[in-house]
Amino acid sequence: MNERTIMTSSDIDRSLERISMEILERNHGAESLAILGIHTGGVYLAERIREKIRRSENVSLPLGSLDITLYRDDWSLISQHPIVKKTGINFALEDLTVILIDDVIFTGRTIRAAMDAIMDYGRPQAIQLAVLVDRGERELPIQPDYVGQVVEVGNSEKVDVLLREQDNSDRVVLDVK
Repeated sequence: MNERTIMTSSDIDRSLERISMEILERNHGAESLAILGIHTGGVYLAERIREKIRRSENVSLPLGSLDITLYRDDWSLISQHPIVKKTGINFALEDLTVILIDDVIFTGRTIRAAMDAIMDYGRPQAIQLAVLVDRGERELPIQPDYVGQVVEVGNSEKVDVLLREQDNSDRVVLDVK
């Protein structure tokens, strides 16, 4: 495989800073916001965005994690023994605008599954989507509200988001098969 870096650590940090400020601008501050990260990369990005908002607004937003494995419409095609992670939502969703965070958006199926999972925990006032990378080629009519970077990706290419919490470095690479 050939690998090409498309975002460095600095690029990721600037993108998350911009996304955090856009979230605050669009929602007129942090009141009534909650952040949910989709396992695994989205959880780490959600923690970082929450911290940037905390530093900017001096407020600690509710933070949760979401596992969508069993909500996917294709989980049985991915693995007969899926690895299910923990969903952690220890706050009521009603009357909140949930900022759903993932690392990469592709077909839209992960986000559809995430919205189904969220509804099992309550009915938020609204759901907004933030992603670090939008690689296009949607199969469902789902678009992010906040995007770090849009990347043109071919059929034989894969976007990998490597984050220091799991991979000991921050970068986004494009893998060519």
